[in-house]
Amino acid sequence: MEYLIKKTAAEPSLKGVWDEPAWKDANVLTVGCFLERGSDHRPKVEAKAVYTGKGLSIFFRVFDKYVRCTREDYQTSVCRDSCVEFFVKPREGRGYFNFEINCGGTMLLYYMADPTLGPEGARKQVPWEIAKTVRIFHSQPKVVYPEVEKDAEWMVEYTIPFALFEEFLGPLGSVSGQTWRANFYKCADDSSHPHWASWAPLHGKFSFHLPEYFAPVRFE
Repeated sequence: MEYLIKKTAAEPSLKGVWDEPAWKDANVLTVGCFLERGSDHRPKVEAKAVYTGKGLSIFFRVFDKYVRCTREDYQTSVCRDSCVEFFVKPREGRGYFNFEINCGGTMLLYYMADPTLGPEGARKQVPWEIAKTVRIFHSQPKVVYPEVEKDAEWMVEYTIPFALFEEFLGPLGSVSGQTWRANFYKCADDSSHPHWASWAPLHGKFSFHLPEYFAPVRFE
């Protein structure tokens, strides 16, 4: 499997408009490979990506239920909330970045410098001064508690400047035509109906930190 990231003339407005001009031609993928554990809740999760000369934009749209969100501070365990995640490895032989953002817009972000060491041994925290350059739109309030059990559609949309990656990897050059590797995820560990899903399959493994299962994402 492969995802083609299309180039757009203007950056998305980050207003949660799924079909605005910057997004209307983007390819849509489905985060639909659910792990066989947790509850039987299977939200519909779609995602897409576009890029400009300055950065990479990601848009998740979730048709969910049992939504909750309590983490408000950078680098807290947002995966325990209703959360969407984008893990990306720009360079072969180098580490990967895990962008984890809950439905309230709170982010956790590390550079996993050496994946062979596992999630804990490899982690390099991305300083807030760098992380805050990621501009984030979220359609839900910052805190959703108690849990909302009824059907809900929510979105997280953000732009990552290429300069953030370069802080750890050095110059990227023009990304046009480059192929990176990545995966897209949905989770909600502390929900009354916990679930875990990916775009590229994890082959039964209960971890998102598996770069060997990332799939190609190619820049148009």
